[in-house]
Amino acid sequence: MSRVIDHPFSPEALQARHGTGYRWRVLLTVMLGTMASIMASTIVNVAVPDMSHVFTLGQERAQWLSAGFMAAMTISMLLTPWLLERFGYRHTYGGAIALLALGGIGGGVGWNIDWVLAMRAVEGLAAGVLQPIPAIIVLQTFGRHEQGKAMGIFGFGVVLAPAIGPSIGGVLVEAFGWRSIFFVVVPFCVAAFALGWRYLPHSSPGGVPVNHHRRQLDVPGLLLLTAAVLCLLNGLVHLHDQAHALAFGLLLASAVATFGFITRQRRATHPMMQLSLFGNHTFSWGGVVAFIYGMALFGSTYLVPVFMQLALKLPPSQAGAVLLPAGIALAVTIPVAGRLADRLAFHRTLSAGVLLLAVSFWLMLSVGLTTALGIITLWAIVGRIGLGLVLPSLNLGAVRSLPMALLPYGASGINFLRQLGGAVGVSVVGIMLQWRLVVHAADPVRAFHETFFLLGAICAAAVVAAWRMKPAEADKPASPGDNPEP
Repeated sequence: MSRVIDHPFSPEALQARHGTGYRWRVLLTVMLGTMASIMASTIVNVAVPDMSHVFTLGQERAQWLSAGFMAAMTISMLLTPWLLERFGYRHTYGGAIALLALGGIGGGVGWNIDWVLAMRAVEGLAAGVLQPIPAIIVLQTFGRHEQGKAMGIFGFGVVLAPAIGPSIGGVLVEAFGWRSIFFVVVPFCVAAFALGWRYLPHSSPGGVPVNHHRRQLDVPGLLLLTAAVLCLLNGLVHLHDQAHALAFGLLLASAVATFGFITRQRRATHPMMQLSLFGNHTFSWGGVVAFIYGMALFGSTYLVPVFMQLALKLPPSQAGAVLLPAGIALAVTIPVAGRLADRLAFHRTLSAGVLLLAVSFWLMLSVGLTTALGIITLWAIVGRIGLGLVLPSLNLGAVRSLPMALLPYGASGINFLRQLGGAVGVSVVGIMLQWRLVVHAADPVRAFHETFFLLGAICAAAVVAAWRMKPAEADKPASPGDNPEP
């Protein structure tokens, strides 16, 4: 298909208007939107104990404040390629940002837990659409020799959200109550929307004009995917209550819906997920790493603030402050890891990062009521350094060898698997914690220790898959002297 250069918001027109620094402005634009979506995902965790008290929630219900967001995010993520093709970068990005702001405002004015959970789902739907866009932008806008650097700078900005979020959230919860944390994302959304309208092209990926696309959305596939995810998460929740028959029925329904979804994707003219991607060795192992890594990452994002408040009896503001140095360490690590991704085989930094993340979870087993806050902070820093090594290598390494036409599907597929792992991880952590709290009713710290051990074991399993992502000779990073891709 031909590219349209005379459109005022075509990639060529925007490049001519804003000069050689245009690609960095685009990077800043998608970075702000991703910061808003990540902050919406993580900042609520600090308020879980307060909201549990206000709405009289048990652990199995409270975890849906995070798991519901993750489920909605997972479901919507595979829509990104279709939305980009049908509506282009500007309208897709702007619409998702507006929806994210609506969910934040709606959650802040919520009057019961069902409405708040619905608004968390709205936020999750928007975040799912936003998440794959930065990787597509970087791979199509930056030359191969700059892609790691761009992802490092992008990551530096993005990790400020989970680094600052818990600290701000803890202060807001203590000063103004749980409602205030929902409004934090709104200023980010306003800025991201304005920049997106100014700098993002009207066209779809590759510069193809949006009016050339009349591809129908795979509605049956979307419905099957929704059924599979929701039945899976609800089935996991019911595994440790009295409704065992319901739990196994839901898990069976999830398996059936998953089989139906895969069958549909094989036969559909325009599938949501390109299953042919899994024929690529690096992508398929990257998918395994993304799923396991998502389980450990998002499970711990939910677990750590709850551990510090319920087991260690720290107030929300102090719990958030303990995580701040770890967030700064992550922000410092990511640009360095981005540079390494341009110079080293990504499977090495990826394996080292996943291993450090596992070690940090096992180090938490040494934390008790008398442990100094400095030690807790140090163990959190170890994990965040590992996380910083993982992010650029996983986002670039898994999709770098794919054909340009499949980049949107590859980026959304890897993000989908990571978020699916995250949704499962949050549920597994909630279930494991509830179970062990019952077993160790007199010693809640031990219950948390056993849950951290599980997370470490899950994360360690990803090391093998990460090493198997070793790229072929043709897929190794380009040297700085190589010419950038158009």
